[in-house]
Amino acid sequence: MRFLPVFLDLQSGKVLLVGAGDLARAKLRLLTAAGAGVRWFATDGHHDVSGLDDADVARIELAHADPLATDLSGVIAILCAGAGDIGVAMSVRAKAVGLPVNVMDDLVHSTFIFPAIVDRGDVIVAVGTGGASPVVARRVRERIEAMLPARIGDLASLIGDFRKSISARIPEFALRRRFWERVIDGPIGALVLDGRKAEAATALQEIADPSAFAGAQAQGKVEGRVTLVGAGPGDPDLLTIKALRALQDADIVFYDELVSSEILDRARRDAARVAVGRRVGKPGIGLDAVNKLLIDAARSGQRAVRLKGGDPFIFGRGGEEIEALRKAGVAYSVVPGITAGLGAAAQFEAPLTYRHEALRITFLTAHKARDAETVDWSALTDTRMTVVVYMGMTAAPSVRAGLLAAGRSPQTPVGVFARVTRPDAQAAVGTLAQLPDLVKKIDGGPAILIIGDVVAHSAPWRRSNPSQMISKLVEAAE
Repeated sequence: MRFLPVFLDLQSGKVLLVGAGDLARAKLRLLTAAGAGVRWFATDGHHDVSGLDDADVARIELAHADPLATDLSGVIAILCAGAGDIGVAMSVRAKAVGLPVNVMDDLVHSTFIFPAIVDRGDVIVAVGTGGASPVVARRVRERIEAMLPARIGDLASLIGDFRKSISARIPEFALRRRFWERVIDGPIGALVLDGRKAEAATALQEIADPSAFAGAQAQGKVEGRVTLVGAGPGDPDLLTIKALRALQDADIVFYDELVSSEILDRARRDAARVAVGRRVGKPGIGLDAVNKLLIDAARSGQRAVRLKGGDPFIFGRGGEEIEALRKAGVAYSVVPGITAGLGAAAQFEAPLTYRHEALRITFLTAHKARDAETVDWSALTDTRMTVVVYMGMTAAPSVRAGLLAAGRSPQTPVGVFARVTRPDAQAAVGTLAQLPDLVKKIDGGPAILIIGDVVAHSAPWRRSNPSQMISKLVEAAE
């Protein structure tokens, strides 16, 4: 991030605008709409204020002097649009005295840039691309415009009116935050968004005990809880809306090592982050220690998120964690996530079921060779069954041996899918007999194995067996 988004106080001074033509007038409309006082140097000598109302025109000082020699006292920023070479010279002057300067479409001579703006009164959303693509920023702004309620600014204004009085009545920061969350998410917020701000204000005034409204317990403490959240296989866009909401509400996030930084970045910025997972071959703190951390966090009044790769209930030990929470009397909930098997199937076009070919699925884990040795492979020999093996890279030889000994054909299609849904995802496909060699082709995990005829429908298989696909097409045509 090269440019830090900040909001400039337009009441603290004037913006100096240098330029002419449509570009300058566009910036002039933007500045006056935001309530800025503007000193405008029209480089072509033509101050065209047509299209602006009288109130906006009253905030514009029409300057005729040389902008390079003008007094800069009281100026808070300099903007050059359609200014030509004068813009570069103004940039040099602004930088010399430490004033923010923007030369339109010139990142080299600018110290700030204009974002695409969504204006909802007291709620302002700024979208920037670091100057790389204003069109992309506008497209993002359009999507946000469509999503944001028209009266969200009125809701912010209402909260601003009551903020000091509620702060005096609820001194605890965490409890105060929950108070406002319940206002925003509940009937009072709905009244404002429905255009009934006066009724909302009355309802807010009638809250006799703000702490109780916020959910304080009898002893004044905030009630904590734990949410187990499935982070999915890696792509942050695969998080559910409910998972995003939990991350935004969290006071503390306990996360596995396989959770990507992009997903962690979706958590609230001031939430504490604690790594509690472990990688293959490295020691972890243990499940009992993790459970204690979760319980202690909830009992201290925090909203804790246990962020787990994939889905909490598919080889994620989520069941064991909620059992510990239940025994401790801690409130909890579970948000499912997309498991790696489904992520691999979607990304590499490997349907886990296929009519007349694959009618059932088995998920199993084979973290180590001894895990594979405990599996009843005789139950997995049905050719119409797809077998999805989690954490099976190390135990791949034992997986192959178990299936072959039980009678599964060595020509059964197999896929090794690593780091699924991430930019560096990788696949190697072949037969069951080749399984250990396929694992060697993968540049590290995490990876899952998909075993069954469905792998022959996957995109990697089609690419590696084009002649086979052609023959099938010919047969179909005949």
